[in-house]
Amino acid sequence: MSNDQILGLLTGIVFGFLLQKGRVLRFEKQVGAMLLQDMTILKFMLSAILVGMIGIQLLAGAEIISLSHKPMNVGAVLVGGALFGCGWAVMGYCPGTSIGALGEGRLHAVFAIAGMVTGAAVYAELYPFFKSTILAWKDFGKIGLAEMLNISPWVIMPIFSALILLGFVWFERKNL
Repeated sequence: MSNDQILGLLTGIVFGFLLQKGRVLRFEKQVGAMLLQDMTILKFMLSAILVGMIGIQLLAGAEIISLSHKPMNVGAVLVGGALFGCGWAVMGYCPGTSIGALGEGRLHAVFAIAGMVTGAAVYAELYPFFKSTILAWKDFGKIGLAEMLNISPWVIMPIFSALILLGFVWFERKNL
């Protein structure tokens, strides 16, 4: 195994551990998130985004990594988001939580994983069709919020952080 593979494996193990400790693998948390009655999963995701956002900018600033945005394609985002949301609603798992649930011994997560693998295979087979239809709707290119607004990401991060923290306070006051 290469160093990158070992680091990926260790990161995945830590992520799975945090998913389990955060109780976001629990069915009642998934249903609560779908019904907007339990914000545990949203708080977990926002925390991960906040840490990742700052960490990635620090690593890029230290020239340990280089940033490479994915293209902002409206068709891909809309269709992919709808499929992701439908899959999550039907199975109660996203890719990360399905693997974590399987790791906890919840064998029904195998069906979610099989569905994701099947969906990826179907997408790969239909890619030529998607490339000329859905993926051709509107492509804004490789752009991020900072580039779009023409400001430093270090201006955006404190604002985004404050909004997340205010959201956390509001969730706690509402017992969500």
